[in-house]
Amino acid sequence: MSVNYQEEISHISSRIRELRKERHLTVQELAYRCDMERSNMSRIEAGRTNLTVKTLCIICNALCVSLHDIVR
Repeated sequence: MSVNYQEEISHISSRIRELRKERHLTVQELAYRCDMERSNMSRIEAGRTNLTVKTLCIICNALCVSLHDIVR
């Protein structure tokens, strides 16, 4: 089985955006909750950056979801 990292990054970034919108948060509000710049959050949601597990966990905590909820 082959895993395409670009497809996975695209899926995760889309999922983060979807969960943020479900919670009626702006990019700025989510970035604030994650203690990061809005531009960094925008890059994450656009799939233009590789995320660390630590950053994913910070985003999960800010969205009140599990890591599984983002990567599923």
